[in-house]
Amino acid sequence: MLAAAVTAAVLHHYGVPVRDLALFGAYLALCVALPGMLLVRALYPGRVTTAEQAAFGLALGYAVEVLVYIPARALGAPLLVLAWPVTAYAALLFVPPLRRRWSSRRAEAAPLWVSWVLALAHIGVTAWGALRFFRMNALTWPAMGANDYDLPFHLTLIGELKHHVLPVMPHVAGEPLYYHWFVYAHFAASSWITGIEPATLLFRLTVPPMLAALLVLVAMTGRRVSGSWAGTPAVLAGTMLVGAPSMYLGHNDVLAWGGLQDAAWVSPTQTFGALLFAPLVVLVLELFEPERPGLGRWLLIAVFLVTIIGAKATYLPLLAAGLTAVAVAGGLRRRPSPRVLGLLAATLACLAFAQVVLFGRVRQGMSVAPLAFMRESWAELSGMEPLAGIGRQFSPPPGSLLGVTLVFLLCWAVTWCGVLGLLARRGLITGPVPVFVLGMGAAAHGAVLLLGHPGYSQFFFLFAAYPYLVVLTVHGTLVLARRARLPLHWVVAAVCAGLLAAYLVPVLGAVTTPLAPGRSDLLLYRPYAVLVAVTALAGGVLAARAGRLRACALVVIALGAVALPACAHAHVISAIGKAAQRGVGGVAPEADARPVPEGTLTAARWLRAHSGPDELVATNTHCRWGEEDPCDTQQVWVSALTERRVLVEGWAYTARNLDRWRPGVRINRLPFWDADRLRANDAAFQAPSAGTVGLLRDRYGVRWLLADERRAPHPELARFATLRLRTGDYAVYRIGGPG
Repeated sequence: MLAAAVTAAVLHHYGVPVRDLALFGAYLALCVALPGMLLVRALYPGRVTTAEQAAFGLALGYAVEVLVYIPARALGAPLLVLAWPVTAYAALLFVPPLRRRWSSRRAEAAPLWVSWVLALAHIGVTAWGALRFFRMNALTWPAMGANDYDLPFHLTLIGELKHHVLPVMPHVAGEPLYYHWFVYAHFAASSWITGIEPATLLFRLTVPPMLAALLVLVAMTGRRVSGSWAGTPAVLAGTMLVGAPSMYLGHNDVLAWGGLQDAAWVSPTQTFGALLFAPLVVLVLELFEPERPGLGRWLLIAVFLVTIIGAKATYLPLLAAGLTAVAVAGGLRRRPSPRVLGLLAATLACLAFAQVVLFGRVRQGMSVAPLAFMRESWAELSGMEPLAGIGRQFSPPPGSLLGVTLVFLLCWAVTWCGVLGLLARRGLITGPVPVFVLGMGAAAHGAVLLLGHPGYSQFFFLFAAYPYLVVLTVHGTLVLARRARLPLHWVVAAVCAGLLAAYLVPVLGAVTTPLAPGRSDLLLYRPYAVLVAVTALAGGVLAARAGRLRACALVVIALGAVALPACAHAHVISAIGKAAQRGVGGVAPEADARPVPEGTLTAARWLRAHSGPDELVATNTHCRWGEEDPCDTQQVWVSALTERRVLVEGWAYTARNLDRWRPGVRINRLPFWDADRLRANDAAFQAPSAGTVGLLRDRYGVRWLLADERRAPHPELARFATLRLRTGDYAVYRIGGPG
């Protein structure tokens, strides 16, 4: 309750009305969580705590809601999605076995300290979201126009799913949507049910409960793997903050990719996929136990597996990799488990369906480009060019490429070194659970090394595997600490030493990135050499005084304190460095000074209210405001705010555009592939006539024009289209009569 109250207070502080908070809370409880809990109690025989049952039920509720909303929207009756919670309640009331099961099931009691840890973790997530997301992404215009550049893209797809199934790309009419779009179906359903604006749902309300449930389910996985609650704080801290430990004093975003916090707020697909994957992992781990799974477990597995098909593309490949590792390991010892083989076959079938049907066999910009990110990291760290879609192919010297790759490998070795603790007990690391998690982890790290993407989306494979690698790392560390019989005060001292090293080593290494011109990139390896030297020295001293086993355990614990909260360390070090620069007359923090036009939201909302969902809009804005020369084609605010399909707005996000990407190409600078359509679109605004405006109406089916009048508006446009609204910098015209 405390965590919920704090979250509500923070959301209200950042612009969410009390009415919306109340409506969303009632919807979440009555239409998602409680019906989901009813299904969990009916189908899942495992013993769970109240928090685990609620989190499991919330995830299941989301999954069923999406699967029901899609046909309901296709039938033109989106509110039919309410049939599923109504059915769940009716079954409870009128089916005696279900009613008896509900009343007879008792949840396990979690230790009080665990409840506090979970509550504080959720409060921490909310506080981080407030600092890193809420205060930087506004709900009101014009500040909203300066929000994170991916957010309007998500908003366009919510509007598309509110009005259409099957969906297409709304900002380039007619382009198919080859994307994982199930989370937008959830947003659309919640908007229909509550009446809350999609922007409020996206920027504020939807992510916090998903993160809360995810943390509980990851803690549940940790308890299943280790058999105790002892690792819960470390598992939660690692899940939220894990990353590659950056040892530099300057820009830290290159190596500090990771942690739940880095992607959760700006990528709803990642958050939704992570939430649905978490209970599936719990169910898969239970398949490795001797007990025969009942029908209920298999039904739950089927629901989550089918929903993950369209939730996030990264999860099915990782699941297949983990199950393959278990099957191979089982085959080496004896014959593989039929359960594992059956689930692997189902996973591969779902993966094939997703690739062929949902994703249309397009690449979405993903390509085989070994060490592509390492090349760009070298360019950023060495001061060659900012890491933001590098516009030319860098070919660092082979030694430099090898060096920065070794830095990444060292960072990953430091982060996951706790897994080696499983070697302290004979046969533990070869069990199906470690093999499953390590199989997923190997596939995730391999994707980062072998693939390239203009938006660095290969890292989402790693984000997807992070929570379970953290669980295994913490489990291994606990096994090693228990085997070494470390006193509690030694453990605390090792943690404090690791936290101190996370800040002291960058100071001792004294390397600020990006490097100044003329400085050798050999400096990039100095702080990591310091880290290795300090670790080796500490390990040697401890081995001489306390024995090798205890020394190993203490070093692993200390490195865990460096790596598991590495994302937080990097942000703190960056903030300290920027403050120091400002204190000595350095560069002040940059502000987003893009010229956001006035009246955009008013004009878009008017158009949404006065047009039909199937009426096509044309606009003369294709570039992000302030980035017209050269044109940054990530502009999609018109389709985002109007919830209408646009003939041509920005095209950077389309599958056709992404599949033209190769390393060294700026994906957001590529020209539009249909020059005739773009020429016809712009002619109606730049040279309006009966012919140019009529061409949009007759050939392309355009019914509305939304004109940014800052872009040299033509005075003759009102002769050939009916002016319906002028507000701020925008005017709205109707083609073909008053409408």
